Amino acid sequence: MIAMSPEGKPVNLLLVEDDDIDAMGVERALKRRRIVNPLFRARDGVEALEMLRSGVVARPHMILLDLNMPRMGGLEFIAELRDDPHLTSAVVFVLTTSKSDEDLSAAYRSHVAGYIVKSEIGDNFGSLVQMLDAYWQIVELPRQHHL
Repeated sequence: MIAMSPEGKPVNLLLVEDDDIDAMGVERALKRRRIVNPLFRARDGVEALEMLRSGVVARPHMILLDLNMPRMGGLEFIAELRDDPHLTSAVVFVLTTSKSDEDLSAAYRSHVAGYIVKSEIGDNFGSLVQMLDAYWQIVELPRQHHL
């Protein structure tokens, strides 16, 4: 299965995650669920912004974002993303170890689509991928010319 935009283009996934084991877990879960959307990985917010701004990760895209990373953490990344008129409408799901109410509130103030605590899903990222699969099937993403 492949998630498509309203224009019929595949939705690119950008995983912003510094932990190799978590990144491999997400990748394996996507394969098990037979989701074959293009998957890109950045190890921190700086690299993610470079990939988005340069077009390496083209629209349409969805971002899975860790919060605790070197160079530029997730909350700083979201602030940069929301301040950029070309990237502000990006769909972002936070995928983090942080159970901090402060982080949760800050993420939702930055208009994330969801906040997922890794310990709640354990080592099996299947439930995350299942949720993304359902999300794509029922949610309308913005058309590219409106982004």
